[in-house]
Amino acid sequence: MTGQAQRPQSRLALALMVAFGILIAGFGTIGWRWYSYVTTGASPYDEVGIEVNRRLPESLRSWGCERIKDRFPRSVPPYGCQPGQI
Repeated sequence: MTGQAQRPQSRLALALMVAFGILIAGFGTIGWRWYSYVTTGASPYDEVGIEVNRRLPESLRSWGCERIKDRFPRSVPPYGCQPGQI
């Protein structure tokens, strides 16, 4: 070190960094919950999984519905995976 003091970060920059970290953690948690639901869930009728899947863009929702239908071929598709439901 050369003895120079580092310039402290502003509180606004710190608050933005924390908010960004929380946002990334939230998306990661929700994304993992959805992926777990469509690939390894015990039931196709998990309420949180259904809601997350229902609110995703069409391409992700259709991929998720296909995984659920492959894993549970004899069950009624959950809400959002039946034709005409969003």
